Amino acid sequence: QVQLAESGGGLVQAGGSLRLSCAASGRVFSSSGMAWFRQAPGKEREFVAAISWSGGRTLYSASAQGRFSLSRDNAKNTVYLRMNSLKPEDTAVYYCAASLGSKPYSDSDQFEYWGQGAQVTVSS
Repeated sequence: QVQLAESGGGLVQAGGSLRLSCAASGRVFSSSGMAWFRQAPGKEREFVAAISWSGGRTLYSASAQGRFSLSRDNAKNTVYLRMNSLKPEDTAVYYCAASLGSKPYSDSDQFEYWGQGAQVTVSS
């Protein structure tokens, strides 16, 4: 069993930065592919970024590419999503997800464990 807890969300002006953290409990974390998804009001949940178990491979959505950076510290059971140059359209609830697989998946069906979400609001 893996439990995930997101932190670091908040309100930021357009062009600003935030770093989200996802702390995991459970022994499978270090072998798990991890990802962030987001859901804006009235929209479906969408993929943001994913990372392999070792951190050696990452995958980003087109909207995140070049602005967001995903990393992990397996010694601390934590993944970090650094978000720069934020835009109002990045406003959403951001969810951390853990997979029983080890790859950087972009399909939400590949993830068995989910956090409660962290609100990110970007003002114009």
